Amino acid sequence: MKGIKFLILFFAAQIILINTGAAQQKQFRALVVTTTKGWHHESVHAGFIALKELGVKNFFDVVLLENPNGFTDKVLKDFQVVIFLNTTGDIFDTAQQKVMERFIQSGKGFVGIHSASDTEYDWEWYTKLVGRMFYIHPVIQTARLKILDAKFPGLQGFADGRLWTEEWYHFGPEKVSDLNYILGVDESSYNPKIEQGPKKTEGMGALHPLAWYHEFDGGRSFYTALGHLPTNFSEPAFLNHLYAGIFWAATGKK
Repeated sequence: MKGIKFLILFFAAQIILINTGAAQQKQFRALVVTTTKGWHHESVHAGFIALKELGVKNFFDVVLLENPNGFTDKVLKDFQVVIFLNTTGDIFDTAQQKVMERFIQSGKGFVGIHSASDTEYDWEWYTKLVGRMFYIHPVIQTARLKILDAKFPGLQGFADGRLWTEEWYHFGPEKVSDLNYILGVDESSYNPKIEQGPKKTEGMGALHPLAWYHEFDGGRSFYTALGHLPTNFSEPAFLNHLYAGIFWAATGKK
């Protein structure tokens, strides 16, 4: 009988420990928005899986916004960062835009991945939150990356002019004046020229940024133009870069 009682107490203790561990509060919670009202990127699925795995590895919650109408103050109060994963077009109505504005103004964070800069062009506040908006891109090519600010974490895998294959976004002018550029592309390593109807470019020149961050309207914003190809989301270098941006946007810590 003593042996049976011991086993019962032992297993009860294990259940308590397991439940206590499962209930531990994570570092922060991230809400992922993937709504598209334009081009739909094949990498959205791979991107969300990668974000979920990042959450497991780094002990934060990742939740998909499955109902576009569910973007409310009540839902967002439990999150510290909103991630726009390859969103496109006008995805929010006026009420939802105000929800997003209040979220950032409360001191929380935003992360934009790739075509997040091809989203909500007519929402001036959002364009300032992102910092620069997508203008045009040439065909997918391999080029050399340039680290512009090595002090920001997560860039180690891009050192020494690493080759990267991407849909190289060219951007319009800055919407704010305080963008901190951390990653760029060397235009001499690929052909940046493109003409699409009335839009055309010879390139952005010596400074062709791909990733940046800034504080905005009481909160924080991080953007990276990488992430067009599904395979990007299995690259450790990109995942480290992405997590560094998410962590800073959610917590304000580098």
